[in-house]
Amino acid sequence: MDGLLARLLVRHAVGRPVDRAEIVALRRLTLAVLPALVAVPAILTLVFGVATGLPIGFALVTALYLLAALALVSGLRLGSERDEAETVLATIPTDPYEYCPGLFLTLDATGIVRAAGGRDRQMFLSFLREPLSRAFVEQVHVSDRLAFVQALDELRLGADVVVTDLRLDRPVIGLDQAQFLNVRLDMTAVRSDDGTLAGVRAQMLDIEGEMLMRDEVARKEEEASAAHEIKSRFLAAVSHEMRTPLNAILGFSDILIGEYFGKLENDRQREYVQLIRQSGAHLLSVVNTMLDMSKIEAGRYELMLEDVDLAQSLTECERMLSLQAQTKGVKLTSRLPKGLGEISADGRALRQIVINLVGNAIKFTDAGGAVNIDAARHGNEVTISISDTGIGIAPEKMALLGRPFTQVQNDLNRNYEGSGLGLSLVKGLTALHGGTFRIESRAGEGTVVLVTLPADGSGARAAGETNMVEFPPRLAETGTDLTRGGKAPAHDEAKAKIA
Repeated sequence: MDGLLARLLVRHAVGRPVDRAEIVALRRLTLAVLPALVAVPAILTLVFGVATGLPIGFALVTALYLLAALALVSGLRLGSERDEAETVLATIPTDPYEYCPGLFLTLDATGIVRAAGGRDRQMFLSFLREPLSRAFVEQVHVSDRLAFVQALDELRLGADVVVTDLRLDRPVIGLDQAQFLNVRLDMTAVRSDDGTLAGVRAQMLDIEGEMLMRDEVARKEEEASAAHEIKSRFLAAVSHEMRTPLNAILGFSDILIGEYFGKLENDRQREYVQLIRQSGAHLLSVVNTMLDMSKIEAGRYELMLEDVDLAQSLTECERMLSLQAQTKGVKLTSRLPKGLGEISADGRALRQIVINLVGNAIKFTDAGGAVNIDAARHGNEVTISISDTGIGIAPEKMALLGRPFTQVQNDLNRNYEGSGLGLSLVKGLTALHGGTFRIESRAGEGTVVLVTLPADGSGARAAGETNMVEFPPRLAETGTDLTRGGKAPAHDEAKAKIA
């Protein structure tokens, strides 16, 4: 009978092993029902006859047996599951902090440890020196005890949460262990009904990995700073060494062009001398730009502030570049309103900004195009705008602008000469004046460059406190999504700061 009952239970166990208690209970139920299986049909036969009473009796007893068996097995299984759940719950710690990382401490208002828990409790308690019923400050390195006391005092004064980084003294130092353990203590105030501090729940986390990462970042920063300084010195030294021979080349080529010591024999010689003069002048301008950049980068570019007539300065720049624009077939115009007045700035730096921007606009504008110089005054700010109808800049290339020795590389403007220093120098000079720099452009349509400077020179005086600007200058954040045209997302305020 037990084997038959076991086979029946297996069919309905759904992969669950058959419980011996279920077989015993069903066996007892079956033995109890067997007398009724004989008695009930016999009684019904006397009442209804053999043909009717016998099948009804067997069916009734069988149905009652099956219902009783179902109820009995279900009750046993529900009870078993309940017992299993209670057993599992009994093994789970009631404190939820046991599943949280680190060490959880309960401190009283004076900072004495009253309880400890947490997932990493064993690791921390093996490190700490019997923390229970002792002041936690005794575990902290003497240099960081003041920070812990201040954090506890902030909680007493009303703060709800205070986070502080501390060093704990190792009780025993191994061969491969440091003397201190760096931890982060996140302290939460527990207050009584009247608002006074009743206790503190603190979570302690090991931040050794974070401290190692900080040290590595600091080391990399020092290496980058040293390489940066070496590069700046190299640029300054090379620029100074090249200017002397270049000045000689330009001077002697001017003498040859003027034919002061004899006539040149033919036009080809005159052409070659002119090319030497133009190439030397171009190389000298690049060297001067590199020197100015190295000065800005090192914080040694001194602004000589003076009152500059803005309209007159812009007009002079227009005249200087008019021949270049005429040779290129580009129309150069200026639209300067009356009443621009004077601006307190370095006149040479201001002209350099305008000349570089206008020169770039002419260089990247094809014949038949136009370059415009505009200016406007709004309160204490002056905005200079250089616009062109040139090749423009693709949106994804905007983040590359302003990096030294970098040009926007594509099939169209690869043919244009230049060192890629112009915008970097403009950005640096604008930063020294405490101004902002902005570019708006669309590929194939043109570019607008906006330079805004404080009219009273206040930005330059503020920048002069450190006299250093960020290099390489940035016109837009790397990775900025510029899907509609090449417009920088916001004014790039070039605040003077240590590079």
